Amino acid sequence: MTHALPDAKLFACSQSETLAKKIAQEYGIELGNVITSTYSDGEFQPSFEESVRGDRVFIIGSTHPGSDHLMEMLLMLDAAKRASARHITAVLPYFGWARQDRKDKPRVPIAAKLVAKMLETAGATRVITMDLHADQIQGFFEKPVDHLFASTVFLPYLQDLNLANLTVASPDMGGSKRAYAYSKALESDVVICYKQRAKANVISHMELIGDVEGKNVVLVDDMVDTAGTLTKAADVMIERGAISVRAICTHPILSGNAYERIANSKLEELIVTDSIPLKQESQKIKVVSCARLFADVMKAVHENKSISSKFLM
Repeated sequence: MTHALPDAKLFACSQSETLAKKIAQEYGIELGNVITSTYSDGEFQPSFEESVRGDRVFIIGSTHPGSDHLMEMLLMLDAAKRASARHITAVLPYFGWARQDRKDKPRVPIAAKLVAKMLETAGATRVITMDLHADQIQGFFEKPVDHLFASTVFLPYLQDLNLANLTVASPDMGGSKRAYAYSKALESDVVICYKQRAKANVISHMELIGDVEGKNVVLVDDMVDTAGTLTKAADVMIERGAISVRAICTHPILSGNAYERIANSKLEELIVTDSIPLKQESQKIKVVSCARLFADVMKAVHENKSISSKFLM
């Protein structure tokens, strides 16, 4: 006699509540009930208001700075562990602190490794994330990591644009692998930007490897922070004869003067996912939801089905 698989339970960290509601809707269940108590000094305590004993629990929350977002995820994982949940999956549409994935100079931390260890210690038995800043971060975990690619939501959008003379570009050497994957899917040429930084978030010089004259260019990156690289790359490409320049960036961190830079740039549009909520609206920024992607993968994980198709560019 076979028993029906009990429903999974989905819970949202406050920073990703809007996305979590969309994921739950795509999944076909209601979000679980969590309340958060806050002390006057800013300390907070999340509480599950329903039993999770023996259940598979998905906790959805991006860990972009400030540090409260990461702390909330850790507290939620710990609460689920202490409430005897059977499987606890940390769903991080954006895995924060990922730019610190190695020692690039003496006496600095490897924050991505530290975050991985904290998530596991707090109680995560599995991690689902999307477009990590560096693929090797998966190796920082001892638990299973499902690393999804936003290309599954971006490629249909690009194909619908039906752009002639399309060329895919990477804004730096590190993103060349991602750019080549997109170009293969779109059967297009590839251009690489070579940049030199004076310091973090400050570009001193940029060169172009490849020809963009008469092309419609799509820049591809995993995140957009200050938008300095993207807007500089767009300027260089228009100067070199590109017809139009668009950018696809999975995670819209958009700090500092990013919104102003994008509005005043030569970018036709910036296409992002809702892994991080936008701080403000912009006519040039188009949001494509990743909710269906995460819902499909979470359901497949719960039902012990293959999700390998979601790993492909």
